[in-house]
Amino acid sequence: MPINPDAAGAVGEETEISWTSKDSLLYALGVGAGASDPTGFELEFTTENTRDVSQRMLPTQVVVIGPSRMPDYGDFNLAALLHGDQHIELHQEIPPAGSAVAQSRVAGIYDKIKAALVVLETNVRSHDGEPMWTSRAGLFISGEGGWGGDRGPANTWRQPDREPDHVTGYDTRTDLALLYRLNGDRNPLHSDPSFAAMAGFDTPILHGLCTFGVTGRALLHTLCGSDPARFGSMGGRFKAPVLPGQRLDVCMWDEGDTTLFQTCVGDRVVFDAGVFTTR
Repeated sequence: MPINPDAAGAVGEETEISWTSKDSLLYALGVGAGASDPTGFELEFTTENTRDVSQRMLPTQVVVIGPSRMPDYGDFNLAALLHGDQHIELHQEIPPAGSAVAQSRVAGIYDKIKAALVVLETNVRSHDGEPMWTSRAGLFISGEGGWGGDRGPANTWRQPDREPDHVTGYDTRTDLALLYRLNGDRNPLHSDPSFAAMAGFDTPILHGLCTFGVTGRALLHTLCGSDPARFGSMGGRFKAPVLPGQRLDVCMWDEGDTTLFQTCVGDRVVFDAGVFTTR
């Protein structure tokens, strides 16, 4: 059957999830941590046995910890699916190794006429019941719209009419997609040149969530003093693909309680409508 709009609000079963110190080290390397200065910068994320340095987890790693059991919301062609946006909110600092309980729900299904927008939300709590983090993904599924349903909330994000208050950039490694895929996303679009060519790309592209993670590092170091305990929430929209080896520059505008941001490759915006908060 096609997308089922009546599945909005459906809740999946609770699932126990876990992650290890090695998982956290691999994720940090997969989003470029330590690449610019392997022995002097970000050692708390890239090592677990450095003298006087305690291992910590990059906040954006929560997007790859799982899986949880997702409620059924219909059947569709996976080739028609596009990861449109991603949001995370951390309710506490997440340790580099641990376990928790996750539960996912279909937070909304919206009619975009030519596509359906499915919003999936996962809430994670400790075994003692304390909230740990919430993640939310918006999936655009082409060809599944047009049933006359709710169009969904409007996007009111606007780029401030001034120069950014901060710009932090990182060069990405040419093999970064090969490293990031070891976190679980083995889609050949990011590793197989022939598959990438069938999708219209000259070479495999970087995972969108890897771009998300590199962006999160820039926000962490610039706005949180590199302290994961101060990282509150981060979200925005994927706008354009990134190739491994390209430089990512994150432009940030202070707006009181929030910071607006965009991630660019040169003058091309690749992650848009970004909103960040500290805790």
